[in-house]
Amino acid sequence: MAIWQGKRSLEVLTLTLQGEKFALEAGRVQEILDLVNVTEVPGGPAFLNGLVNVRGKVVPLADLRLKFEMASTPPTIDTRIVVINVLLDGETTTVGLLADKVHEVTEMNAEVLEDTPRLGMRWRPEFIRCIGKHGGDFIAVLDIDRVFEEGDRGTVAGGTSSVPAQDAA
Repeated sequence: MAIWQGKRSLEVLTLTLQGEKFALEAGRVQEILDLVNVTEVPGGPAFLNGLVNVRGKVVPLADLRLKFEMASTPPTIDTRIVVINVLLDGETTTVGLLADKVHEVTEMNAEVLEDTPRLGMRWRPEFIRCIGKHGGDFIAVLDIDRVFEEGDRGTVAGGTSSVPAQDAA
């Protein structure tokens, strides 16, 4: 296949969640942060139960391991927050994603990208945009907007500006 869905290549940020490699479109990534203080939000959905201060702005924090039904593990020295933009109801929303480790920004050529198989996947196929091969590993490229469309999005989009920002230091 020479062109995958009209693209010759896809620039992605690769990261690890519980030993599994994933990728996000690099154009969605605002910044990568060391782990900061997290303010828990009682009663929030399991995968979206915290807020972080990103340059004075209150940002919801998502743990995709929980969304993908993986076990939650304590942070390590490699844990990072990937600050991204997602599209919800036609509006851009800033969200932080916990990553066990962030690897690199790389370009994946269309020849190594394939549509997501409907069978044999550990994750819901609608959350995966495509599967790529990089450095001998299969990498699931996330359809991050679809991940946040499902069910819990009211927490992401809904009025976090009324919560006071806390010092992240």
